[in-house]
This record gives sequence, structure tokens and C-alpha cells, in this order.
Amino acid sequence: MKALKNFSGRKGPLVLVVLDGVAIGEEDNGNAVHLARTPVLDSLKKESVYCELQAHGTAVGLPSDKDMGNSEVGHNAIGAGQIYDQGAKLVSEAIDSQQMFMGSTWQELTQNCTDKNTCLHFIGLLSDGNVHSHIKHLLAMLTHASTEGVVRVRVHCLLDGRDVSEISAIKYIDMLEEHLQQINSQQNCDYKIASGGGRMHITMDRYGADWKMVERGWHAHVLGKGRAFSSAKEAITTFRQENSEITDQFLPSFVVHDDKGAVGEIKDDDSVVFFNFRGDRALEITQAFTMEFFDKFDRERYPKVKFAGMMQYDGDSKTPEKFLVEPPLIRNTLGEFLATNGFSQFAVSETQKYGHVTYFWNGNRFDKFSETLETYQEIPSDTVSFEQRPWMKAAEITDAAIDNIEKYQTKFTRLNYPNGDMIGHTGDINAATIAVSAVDLCLGRLLKFIAQKDGVAIVLADHGNADEMYEKDGQGNFIRNEQTQKLKNKTSHTLNPVPFAIFDPHYNNEYKINNSLAKKGLSNVAATVVNLLGYEPPSEWQPSLIVFE
Repeated sequence: MKALKNFSGRKGPLVLVVLDGVAIGEEDNGNAVHLARTPVLDSLKKESVYCELQAHGTAVGLPSDKDMGNSEVGHNAIGAGQIYDQGAKLVSEAIDSQQMFMGSTWQELTQNCTDKNTCLHFIGLLSDGNVHSHIKHLLAMLTHASTEGVVRVRVHCLLDGRDVSEISAIKYIDMLEEHLQQINSQQNCDYKIASGGGRMHITMDRYGADWKMVERGWHAHVLGKGRAFSSAKEAITTFRQENSEITDQFLPSFVVHDDKGAVGEIKDDDSVVFFNFRGDRALEITQAFTMEFFDKFDRERYPKVKFAGMMQYDGDSKTPEKFLVEPPLIRNTLGEFLATNGFSQFAVSETQKYGHVTYFWNGNRFDKFSETLETYQEIPSDTVSFEQRPWMKAAEITDAAIDNIEKYQTKFTRLNYPNGDMIGHTGDINAATIAVSAVDLCLGRLLKFIAQKDGVAIVLADHGNADEMYEKDGQGNFIRNEQTQKLKNKTSHTLNPVPFAIFDPHYNNEYKINNSLAKKGLSNVAATVVNLLGYEPPSEWQPSLIVFE
């Protein structure tokens, strides 16, 4: 590690603060960040070393700049200091090149079904959000399965309404049904939708926050237990008639029946593909399928199946053992660099984003690089709906960061305030406004402490969300619900740039923003961290956001 010639860093701690889901959007009545009381963030924009960063698309390894960023690829980019092709792009390329279908895992799963005359099941998020999955990947796999002689397929649909419009499930169900009908008529196959439900109600829990979600998914997908309907479309329509306020992500589970009962229970000798490419919300249902000894809930029946994930969701535990597409191999991360060079580190967030400041930050690995130099703290999230407590655990996260630095003089701390993202996903603009205000209040307390300790803080976001709480048309006008005439809530991420600010009370014009960079993105942050510690970053990283006078 080589020291900078004209800057040796500050005496105190360096703290990196991620304001999850807090980007820079149009200053209108749909922008909860603009509507919130944010004196601290406002002052950082005016008085600190400040710029805006791209946090979506190619800047974080996604296929195109039309793809919105997310917390996973965002923290990968911040923590790695490099841009890696991410799941969405890797899977699309594997399908387009046919490499997926030539791979041993796909061949093993499909041949299992053709040899034993059993069923191939697909479970995953049904949308084109391209954050956890993409419907085009599913449709391509269905087509290829039919050409390889797989006669019987069942699809278990997790409904989105979070990475796409909040009431759009039927659009994707219609696309899928049309595709299934075409295969059935042309290939003389038996391909059907078997079960489903909203992604925040069944199956897609993460970080062990609510295993009941996974249990409900297991009941519907595997056991065929749940409220019965003749089709997925009938289920969704009925649920909406019974509750006009419900959005897709919270729809109850359903099971499709014919005159013989559930059409798609998962049984011995079947094959199963979980087709989400992102790992956090895929890991728990994967464990339920792959762990012989399992104690999170009573599975009642544990079918012996051939199971594969779209990708390997946890490289440390090799879960799952079988997968269709190789995940990005992320090396030489900021965490590893700091540990190797003797810097103490502290990572903290609440449950909903704990994995982002640990697993995703470290290049998709749970293990620490140094047990002696690194400390991780998870603060349990509330189990109520987030819009009911929009302040979440921001105060407790702040307490933990301050306490750790006070006790151990930790040199580098990273923390995530999840509020802007988690409440942004609810579509409740009033709650989102409170959420961002609460984070700003806590940020002010944290920065005051850092100043007292002669430290420095980097404040940024990983992507947008709360900055656009209503849907807009191509001309930028708000869209209204045709029936209620209310503004249509937006629950997905945004394409807006994110703030980047350096809070440095001892700043004396030693450095400035590097405006020679053709593009400033999240992957430039790691080198900036090392610069602010007084050292030169590794040459393989993206350049620093600052240059020294």
C-alpha cells in the first residue's frame, strides 16, 4: 500500500453512509425526498465536496442504461470498486448464446423429466423488472424445454408490483398463458400455471426476516395447499375484488385446480428450477428444497427432486449445488484491501439491508476477510409493514455506529439506512416523506459525532426510489388510476442519479471532484475511500472521484 504524497487522511474515523433509495429527482409533489425535511442533506449538497453519480444500467453491470439499479448491484459496485456484469446480463447472454441449454445442469434436469416421465417446475418472479428475474428468461426456458421433449411443465408465479407497476400482474400472466397455450398446441404438451402469490406474501423472504413467507410458498408450490382457483387470472381478479386497495406484491397465495384437484404439486423425481437470478430473496426457498435436515418450518413432505437455481445464490455455502448460469466472480474488493492492510472495519444495518453491507459489499460472500479486524452488527427489523413505522431502525443504526467508534476507534465504518427504499416500495408517499426526514435527522447526529472525532464521512445512495412515488407518462405527467382518479403509486426503483458528498470538517481545499471522468458511478467510490485514508488505491479499480491539488 502506497501513501499519497500530499494527503495523509484525517485523524479520526472514515464513515460511509448509504441512504438507500434516496436519489435526485424532479422537485415535484411526487418526490418524497424533495418533500421531506432534509436540512442535513441540503447542506451537504451546498457546502461539501459534492457530485452526482450514476447508479443504474451499465455503470453497475446491467445490460443497458434503461435498467434501473438496485441495492444488490449497487453495493457490489461500491464495495468492489469495479464493474462486473451482473445476473440480468449474464443470464440473457447465456440464453442468447444457448450456453445455458448446453450446460450439464439444464441437461440433467430436462433428461430427468424425459427419462422418468415427470414434471419440470419453474418457480420465480413473473415480471420484466430485471432486478430479480425477467419473464423473457422464463419464456425462453419453456420453449427450449418443449423442444427437448419435456411434456409436462408447471409454473409457480410470484407476482411483482414492486420492481414494476404496482398493479400489473395480469399483464404478465396473460403473456405467460399465451406462451403456454402456443407450446401446448404446437408441441402437444401439458404446460400450466400451478400456483402463485405476491412476492411480499410468499416465498421471497430474505435474511431470515419472516420464514412464514417461505412456508406459505412451500404449501402452495410443493404441497398444493391453499385457496383454489381455476386459473391464476381468476385468483388475481378475485383478490382485487375482495380488497380494492391491495397491490400485486401483497396478494395472497393461490393454487390452480382442475376437476382432479391441484394441478401442480411437486413430487418425487420431478425437476425444479428457481429462475430468479438475484440471490437474497432466492436463498431461503432454495434451502427448503436442498437441505435434508431443515428446521425453519415443517415441510410435511420433502420431495426428492432435481433442483437448480438460475445462479448460485451463496458462493460460501455453495447453495444451490446445481445452477444454470455462473455468477460474477468478484475479487479484490475494498473490504479485502482494508483487511489485508490492517484497517479495522465495522458494518451495520438492520435486517432488511444487513446483507448489503456484508454479503453484497464483499463481492457476494458472507465470510469476513479478517475475524480480528472486522465486526458486523445486524439490528433486527420490525415485522410490521414498513409504512406503519417509516423511521424503521435508523436511530438504532446510528447508535450502533457511534458506540462502536467510541469503544474501538474503528477506522472504517459502513452503514445503510434502508428507509428510503423499503418505504418507497410501499407506494405510500406520506410514509416515505417521514422516512427520508427521519434518516436526515439521524444523519445529522452521526455527522456531528464524526466532526467531534476529527473524522470524515462519505454520504451517498445506491439507487433511487423515494424520489419518484407516482407513475409518470412519457411527457413527465403524473398518471391517474382510471377508476379512482387517484395518482398511480410507483413502487419501483428509478433511473435518477444519486448524491455523493464528502463531509470533511477539516477540509482545506486539498482535493476536489475529478471532473475529467467521462462517467461518475458507484464503482468509483472504493478508490475514493482509500484516497481519503491517505493512500493510493489498487490499479484495477475504477478511478477515484477526487483529485488532489
